[in-house]
Amino acid sequence: MDNREKILIESGIGEYEEKKSKFIAHLKEIESEEDAIAYINELKKEYWDARHNCYAYILGERNEIQRFSDDGEPGGTAGKPILDVIAGSGLRNVVMVVTRYFGGVLLGTGGLVRAYQKSSIDAIERSVVIDKLQGIRINVTTDYTGIGKLQYLVATLEASEMNTEYGENVNMDVIVPVDNYNKFVESITEATSGKAVIDKTGDVCYGIHKGKTIVV
Repeated sequence: MDNREKILIESGIGEYEEKKSKFIAHLKEIESEEDAIAYINELKKEYWDARHNCYAYILGERNEIQRFSDDGEPGGTAGKPILDVIAGSGLRNVVMVVTRYFGGVLLGTGGLVRAYQKSSIDAIERSVVIDKLQGIRINVTTDYTGIGKLQYLVATLEASEMNTEYGENVNMDVIVPVDNYNKFVESITEATSGKAVIDKTGDVCYGIHKGKTIVV
């Protein structure tokens, strides 16, 4: 069973310009359609002088709610391309609003689709998105002869070292994927001949971004 789920941690703003038309894409996490509509209206007020504020959002554990709007652009050239980008990213419970300032030159249907997609993709690329994993947080205490073995197991069993204190012994706070928990504990016990002290401190959800562990 795959416990991974993509979630938005930090929102980014995407931009794209073609033939003097400027496209600005905002991405935001939401919990309901009311949240989505409130954010859309907020950006419409902020960008009141723009020609279009097109949007799309996906909600629900199975992506059961999907809405989009072309906001006056030719049918199928804005809202649906934005929705396709969100769906392709694996994100859900998010809304994307793309504001267009018209540059005076018509882009054609193909140009519009490309512009709305590229600005949306740029917003996601500028955001912090992680694979949310189910993990177990443990504390391991070992002597200095066991630290190398512990660090090796952290690396090979996809665990994350959160904090390490060096004193009379080594005390390491680690997050281990649920699926690897039993093997991790067994391997530490075997590698240290039972000398390591292992305390389970709780269940967590977490993800990795640019090598950094983020607890959510």
